[in-house]
Amino acid sequence: MNRGLLLRFENLVQLHGACWQLRALSSRKVCGAQWKPVQLSAHPLGSLLLHPQLWPKHRLISAALSQCRHLATKEETKKKKKKVPQMRGEVEIRQKMTVEELAQAMGKDIDHIYEALLYTDINLDSVEPDSILREDHIKMIIQKSGMKYKSAKLKEEKERKNTDAVKRQVGNCSFLPPADPAVLTPRPPVVTILGHVDHGKTTLLDSLRKTQVASMEAGGITQHIGAFIVHMPSGEKITFLDTPGHAAFSAMRARGTNVTDIVILVVAAEDGVMQQTIESIQHAKNAGVPLILAINKCDKPEADPERVKKELLAHDVVCEEFGGDVQAVNISALKGENLMVLAEATVALAEMLELKADATGLVEGTVIESRKDKGKGPLTTAIIQRGTLRKGCVLVAGKTWAKVRFLFDENGKAMDEASPGIPVEIMGWKDSPSAGDEILEVESEQRAQEVVAWRTYVEQQEKMKEDLEVIEAKQKEHRLEYEKQQQKLAHLTWRQRKAVLYKANRHLMFSRPKERTEMDENTLSLIVKGDVDGSVEAILNILDSYDCEDECKLDIVYFGMGDISENDISLAESFNGVILGFSVKASESIKKLADKKGIKIKLHNVIYKLIEDLKDELNSRMPPTVVETTIGEASVLDTFSVTVGKNKIPVAGCRVHKGLLDRKMKFKLIRNRDVIWKGCLSSLKHHKDDVQVIKTGMDCGLSLDKNLEFSIGDEIICYEEKEVQQTTSWDPGF
Repeated sequence: MNRGLLLRFENLVQLHGACWQLRALSSRKVCGAQWKPVQLSAHPLGSLLLHPQLWPKHRLISAALSQCRHLATKEETKKKKKKVPQMRGEVEIRQKMTVEELAQAMGKDIDHIYEALLYTDINLDSVEPDSILREDHIKMIIQKSGMKYKSAKLKEEKERKNTDAVKRQVGNCSFLPPADPAVLTPRPPVVTILGHVDHGKTTLLDSLRKTQVASMEAGGITQHIGAFIVHMPSGEKITFLDTPGHAAFSAMRARGTNVTDIVILVVAAEDGVMQQTIESIQHAKNAGVPLILAINKCDKPEADPERVKKELLAHDVVCEEFGGDVQAVNISALKGENLMVLAEATVALAEMLELKADATGLVEGTVIESRKDKGKGPLTTAIIQRGTLRKGCVLVAGKTWAKVRFLFDENGKAMDEASPGIPVEIMGWKDSPSAGDEILEVESEQRAQEVVAWRTYVEQQEKMKEDLEVIEAKQKEHRLEYEKQQQKLAHLTWRQRKAVLYKANRHLMFSRPKERTEMDENTLSLIVKGDVDGSVEAILNILDSYDCEDECKLDIVYFGMGDISENDISLAESFNGVILGFSVKASESIKKLADKKGIKIKLHNVIYKLIEDLKDELNSRMPPTVVETTIGEASVLDTFSVTVGKNKIPVAGCRVHKGLLDRKMKFKLIRNRDVIWKGCLSSLKHHKDDVQVIKTGMDCGLSLDKNLEFSIGDEIICYEEKEVQQTTSWDPGF
């Protein structure tokens, strides 16, 4: 018996020793070594030699590996439960640290940071691990945690080298060399025709060019700038820019005067000075451009050219016959009268100005208009101001560049080159530049990419600065609101303050931000497409004047150039929006797709019709308003009550003095000019008979659907409620 117990105990000791041997071997990475006996001197039975032969080898290894697995699992569990090491001493801080970065620097978890933020004016609902903290908040959190802070050494950001492209000469700048007079050659004058809408600007240009531009314009109104060359019988060339007179295109008129040498101000003889006439005069003055007055429609019986000249005196436009320096020419653009006199006056003024340009060196110019063509891609109409533009030139404008592939004149014919003062359409742009952008030629495509990269970088820096200012303003506003709230709760204990704040913010606990799946019904989302950049700009300028957000919100989801595409349909479907197209087209397949998805496409060629359609769409998005229409009025002459069952019901004896009382309609009780009840009648009687209608002059007794006491002199009004569609109060200015 004792021997059996002794053998069992010996086996256990052997297993224990084998496990320790295997563990020692594995730690030394000597898996192939021979087993060695281990002396257990501490064992009470004395020295025992352990040999692997006393225990089956496979069972020893299995048991040992099991023990190792147990130990390894235990170590991993300890690592998982290992807490974030708490930092003692100073915490290194820097500007624009996030919540997560601060927690790592402090050796704390994120929950600790959130807990410390409870003592600040920050709204915790808006704080995420990647939210940026203000420096004063960072310092406060560290101090609340019983730590100290030190500012990290700022890494000096290497200043980026300015790689922008500039003109060879800007005005009279002393640091840039003036153009060599030997290379200056005469150039055609650039003339802009300005004036009020429908005063005959395009008809005048049409007569000069002997083409039918006016008949091609939608509604006879110029929709965007057209640049043309007019050849005079004497051999001179004049470059004309025809700008829109419509109120919406103010920016395009301003652009026209900025690249022009002479302004021809067209005023209708029967209308006189109008709103856009005054604006055109101001544009010319701002640009420092001389004027020539063209009084149009002088063939009409009601024409009064002298009145026009006198009206212009109030705007500092003094004609030569009144002692000024402005030439005035009476014309009829439709009949072609005195057009050569006007052209000669333009040539004479151009000779006085001595217009010359350098046709050598790198090209400089201005984008007059840009558009997208399906076959040709982005196209720009430009005026060359210096150098000679040829195929293969590398140009930069705004944040895009081009390697010129083709040049076209105003009639779409290919050109080999374009010299200063010549309008040209350029093909080869990577993207559409904005109208008004400066065109500069650079040495190579690599240089063009450097310029675009620099301009993009500058724009990003400016945007970041603006965003930071907005963020700081919002934080300041929130901090002031927080301080006011704290002052209101200053007299309460901390427990009472917690209770008040919980009640105030309880509704926010269950209203976390969710992904927006549908737009508010009272919001109109727009996708704006135009034929050219200037048209889109004009529409956006009009939409910027929208000031009725309380009636219906206006959200511009996307704007661009080109015909309506499938992407526009998908975007409109996502935002439940409407597509506005100006002088663009939608193919039959696009229209069918839009009908299938329930998307509205509104296409127009005249700007004011597009805005009228937009206003109608805004009206349809606005909720209807309820209008009360009075049907009859009656006065309470006496009061009494009747018993119905166990209840006494007040009854008013009335006389109708206006209209009629109809039991089907709604009623209201007015006492001392205050409405004290609205609802329906429970009974209406004439003598003892129940009636439906009581007419003017008849007496009646009535009771309300509410147990309300009457007073002699009360007014009973019978009215009808009708839902009426609201109309927007937005006035775009035309």
